[in-house]
Amino acid sequence: MTTTTTEIVLPGLVEPDGLRVEHRELPRPGAGEALVGVEASGVSFAEQQMRRGKYYDQPPFPFVPGYDVVGTVLEAEDPALVGRRVAAMTKIGGWSSHLVVPAADLVPVPDGLDAAEAETFVVNGITAWQMLHRKARVRAGGTILVHGASGGVGTTLVQLARAAGIKVIGTASARNLDAVTALGATALDYRGDVPARVRELAPGGVDAVFDHIGGPGIVDSFRLLAPGGTLVAYGSVSTVNTGGSAKPAVLKLVARLLWWNALPNRRRTHFYNVWGGKRNLTRFRARLAEDLTAVFALAAKGQLKAQVAARIPLEDAAKALTLAESGTVTGKVVLVP
Repeated sequence: MTTTTTEIVLPGLVEPDGLRVEHRELPRPGAGEALVGVEASGVSFAEQQMRRGKYYDQPPFPFVPGYDVVGTVLEAEDPALVGRRVAAMTKIGGWSSHLVVPAADLVPVPDGLDAAEAETFVVNGITAWQMLHRKARVRAGGTILVHGASGGVGTTLVQLARAAGIKVIGTASARNLDAVTALGATALDYRGDVPARVRELAPGGVDAVFDHIGGPGIVDSFRLLAPGGTLVAYGSVSTVNTGGSAKPAVLKLVARLLWWNALPNRRRTHFYNVWGGKRNLTRFRARLAEDLTAVFALAAKGQLKAQVAARIPLEDAAKALTLAESGTVTGKVVLVP
């Protein structure tokens, strides 16, 4: 017996309205696999870059985007999985009504968490948790600077830091400053003189900076670090409106970070990639499950509040992508099949 899935296909370098809604038959899950009925899939910056052909290692067109999903296992080799609500990080393929995934990639979702709310914590939660606790390792009482604090990763990072007793300075557009303040951060308009304001708030420098922008501004991010501080770069938003591939800009950024690490400046830098370490797949999966479970536990206790910008039907993915790219929302746009 096969299952018919509805998928959103990205056919090439198109505007959001160029996305296609298609249907196809899925084969039954094989050994070590599970069929998941998708209940929520997110719209992240990765898909925005893929649409422009700028994501670092995206597959050739056409393909189905969708970085992560939350859903219910409908069929699996292990009968104990059937009926369980799970989350998975997929990289592509998530913008579907049904999906076959390796069972080893599934992470249980606690009872009581809404599917769309849980979805906002999958790739965003893993990214924020690992950057804060595995890379920067900021302790309670420290101060961090979060660029893009109103975005999907940013809102999660702010909340995780506050839950850990860390002070947060967060940048955002003027329209989103109140939302960032409500999360417990000191909000700064990114169009202002951010370095000067950060130095006023943290004269000795900050313990960590989380920068998804890249470009020339990465120099200011590094200079704002206190001795012993850590810069975590994790994106290249500065390349969105530039022509050509983003790969040269990313490589230039990584080279700059490596150079800074080689200098005797008492500061550290990292380029964070959520897929880093996947060559050791067993260890990668174990860390991912451990970290996402920790994030879900905080959400289940009410210590993290999901920032769902909008819930939009899967078939309206073009509308969802347009909204996500508008820069007018706080949190994450979620597709609901």
